[in-house]
Amino acid sequence: MNALILGITGQDGSYLAELLLEKGYNVTGLVRRTSSPNVERIEHILDRIELLPADLLDQYSLIEVLQKTEPHEIYNLAAQSFVPTSWSQPIYTSEVNALGVTKILEAIRLVCPTARFYQASTSEMFGMVRETPQRETTPFYPRSPYAVAKTYGHYITVNYRESYNIFACSGMCFNHESPRRGLEFVTRKITDGVARIKIGKQKKLKLGNLDALRDWGFAGDYVKAMWLMLQQDKPDDYVIATGETHSVKDFVREAFKVVDLNWEDHVILDPALIRPAETNALTGDFSKAQRKLGWEPSTSFKELVHMMVESDLHTHSL
Repeated sequence: MNALILGITGQDGSYLAELLLEKGYNVTGLVRRTSSPNVERIEHILDRIELLPADLLDQYSLIEVLQKTEPHEIYNLAAQSFVPTSWSQPIYTSEVNALGVTKILEAIRLVCPTARFYQASTSEMFGMVRETPQRETTPFYPRSPYAVAKTYGHYITVNYRESYNIFACSGMCFNHESPRRGLEFVTRKITDGVARIKIGKQKKLKLGNLDALRDWGFAGDYVKAMWLMLQQDKPDDYVIATGETHSVKDFVREAFKVVDLNWEDHVILDPALIRPAETNALTGDFSKAQRKLGWEPSTSFKELVHMMVESDLHTHSL
């Protein structure tokens, strides 16, 4: 089986590549042409995968990659994935997260219409939530340029499935973290900051809205759900979540607890870090994925936080 991963150098892409290699796939990753490619997360498997240059904004490059790799499964994990950046770069975010999905779907339609496609959707599409918990039938109300673009990407995936009979699935993944999460994301900012404070490299940690509520899971668990979606008889969309909601303050408290420090002695609230429009409390109902895919999360909130803090402590102690 040939698998193509768009966004292979990211958090999810690296875990998915490992999973597919374990299952005996030939794995190809799409990377943007840069003078110094960021392959830190996949450095340990570079000798087992192939990387090809292409870009979601360049239709022809996508067609070329599909023609060369002849993939059976295609996972689109590529995106401008940082929500705050979508307010300062709304047009770029829209081009990548919305039109980019159309371009890869159109390339699939033209080159390999029998390939199976996974689109990384997001819980941010629910935004100002209409019901709790959120499930596959919950109406969307996106609250950021990122979420608006992702909503387009979700619906264009549904449209190509219904219009061209492409096996296209969307995973509405709620927040999923890991030691490989980028430092700009609040969870990793917290765990990295805690580690630095513990070993004396940093004194204070600046954060925004501590009351924001999210459903946090482990990225390593979530990529299994992505793979499972493409093994089904029929394509469908699924909420992938833990069903538990925790505040940023809960995350901070648990992270500082790992190193036996009182979070209130080190955290500074910075209004500049608060979003222009905040998303409501997010809690996912993953019962459909549990029922149809046989999937459920295996990593608890506490285990996730401890894993991330311990990893950052190890990194900063080297």
